[in-house]
Amino acid sequence: MTSQQKAYLYGLGAVLAWSTVATVFKISLQHLSPAQLVLYASAFSLLSLLSILAWQGRLGELLPALRQHWRRSLLLGAVNPFVYYLILFQAYDLLPAQEAQAINYTWALTMTLLAIPVLKQKPRAQDALAALVCYTGVLVIATRGQPLALEFSNMAGVGYALVSTVLWAGYWLCNTRDRREPVLGLTLNFLFALPLAGLWCLWRGELGAVAWQGIAGAAYVGALEMGFTFVLWLAAMKLTSSTARIANLIFLSPLLSLVLIYLLIGEQILPSTLNGLALILGGLILQKIPLPRRSASGG
Repeated sequence: MTSQQKAYLYGLGAVLAWSTVATVFKISLQHLSPAQLVLYASAFSLLSLLSILAWQGRLGELLPALRQHWRRSLLLGAVNPFVYYLILFQAYDLLPAQEAQAINYTWALTMTLLAIPVLKQKPRAQDALAALVCYTGVLVIATRGQPLALEFSNMAGVGYALVSTVLWAGYWLCNTRDRREPVLGLTLNFLFALPLAGLWCLWRGELGAVAWQGIAGAAYVGALEMGFTFVLWLAAMKLTSSTARIANLIFLSPLLSLVLIYLLIGEQILPSTLNGLALILGGLILQKIPLPRRSASGG
């Protein structure tokens, strides 16, 4: 296999895994609170990342990296996974899976908009138009196809979903200045996030016994969505000759996710979800289309 073929294989593996998580989130939240799911998923994710480092023969790098980067690791670990997933799981707890996952896909646009003040990037009219299209899609989903009525199906759930996109986008913008090796850095994040999640559950009185179904769901979320899939995606991005080719695979994920939500959870997929998701994906594609530049003469 060529490097590009391997990149496609790893990228598709990551996309297929990400397509399952909305379903697993919703099933797991039938047995766990959002805080409990963060706690147990973080534990399994940390175990999976430590296993990857052990397989790579790099566990010895962990302690020196911890001493050097503990402040950054504490800050980023507090954002992701702790606060980000706590808020994301709150959204999934309040909304149908189809609505929460569709709104969550606006994070790519949120990152572009945040990059303007954070990275001092120049704003483009194209980004403003893409934002209008994407957030019209969010409005269609949130109002169940009645955007002019402005009657939201669950305003709190929609708010949590939108806030999660800001946290996720902000986290990745901060990573542009992160000098830690990616897998090692993510491991350190979870190393600090796990006790934070434990203290949060202790404060809320949520450290009691939980159903095995919840633990199984948390293991799947932690090992796959939070841990191993991230490594797969990193490998794909390193092997590809074109980042855009791999990045475009992500557009398959929400469509596959809707199929699984229908088959495994039994949610009837609403026309408003399909219409809103089409607008969101359309806005994201519009953002990526290179517009022709005008010549100096204006012709």
